[in-house]
Amino acid sequence: MQRLSPSSLAWALAAAGVLALGAWLLPAGASRAADEAQAGQPRPALAVNTVAPERAPLALQLAANGSVAAWQEASIGAESNGLRLTDVRVNVGDVVRKGQLLATFADDTVQADVAQARASLMEARSSAAEAAANDERARTLQATGALSAQQIQQYATAGQTAQARVEAAQAQLRVQQLRLAHTRVLAPDDGVISARTATVGAVLGAGTELFRMVRKGRLEWRAEVTSSELPRIRAGARARVTAASGAEVEGRVRMVAPTVDPATRNALVYVDLPAHADIRAGMFARGEFLLGERSALTVPQSALVVRDGFSHVFEVVEGSRVAMRRVQTGERAGARVEVLSGLAEGAAVVARGGAFLNDGDLVRVEPDSKQKQAPAPAGQAPAASK
Repeated sequence: MQRLSPSSLAWALAAAGVLALGAWLLPAGASRAADEAQAGQPRPALAVNTVAPERAPLALQLAANGSVAAWQEASIGAESNGLRLTDVRVNVGDVVRKGQLLATFADDTVQADVAQARASLMEARSSAAEAAANDERARTLQATGALSAQQIQQYATAGQTAQARVEAAQAQLRVQQLRLAHTRVLAPDDGVISARTATVGAVLGAGTELFRMVRKGRLEWRAEVTSSELPRIRAGARARVTAASGAEVEGRVRMVAPTVDPATRNALVYVDLPAHADIRAGMFARGEFLLGERSALTVPQSALVVRDGFSHVFEVVEGSRVAMRRVQTGERAGARVEVLSGLAEGAAVVARGGAFLNDGDLVRVEPDSKQKQAPAPAGQAPAASK
């Protein structure tokens, strides 16, 4: 083996060091170059799915508040004066029929008055019969001259007076018989007893209220509607009413009040309600008038983002960037919201995740789940998984 000189050995070691340094620096430089190249391209802020606004039918509704009340409430009172109440046969909540006996008054004194009036009538009829016979005899003697014309006229007048007394006695008898009928308090119509003040043993005057009754058991919702919205409601329109108890029924508009309250500028709309065990007169109720349907531009509720108190959506524009559009929203239909203005029909709207975006952000648009599951076209191999 040939031995190297010290100078040749030094040169050989220096050359090996330079080669090693170059081999170490080359990968590092390439890596830095790649990082620098990637730093020049902005990275997407979010991977998103897009949806297009859709036309959907929306129910035309008008919300209102009001109270549940009786369709008509009848007041049932005493019609005789100074009689004692002896029996009360119904209570609050009882369902009654027209003509049903509700209460009775003591009729002893009335029976006596009826008997006296009947006797007076018999006496008046007897007197009238005698006066009529005298008048007839006087007329037969008129031609003979046995009686003067004045006497004959007196007999005729006495007969007419006696007949008038008969009619007066008949009227008095009818009054007493009517008082006797009033000792039995009858239901004026079918309905439900809503209040009772009748107490057995009380001596009541004429006109004192004994019961209150909801006629036919019918209830109605008296909704307050502003005068500007009143023309939208017509008789026969449907209304969905929810009581404070949570019970929900559907009724029909019976009528719209012909006047508006000058203080509140509201008018009452009367809605007939079906019978329901949990809905009672006096309850507060809210509801909506169902006024038909209309076509509206809608987006998913998840696409809406509230910024500074206003609703916005993010539209994907050219260059895969998003533009924040301020929109005016309307009614809601399930998971979709009506867009009144601020968005075109063909826009590509970020379906969800808009809360993490800002105006001008770069995004990566991904196909939705339906597109991912779509079969590949014939003759095209599926992409290899990474």
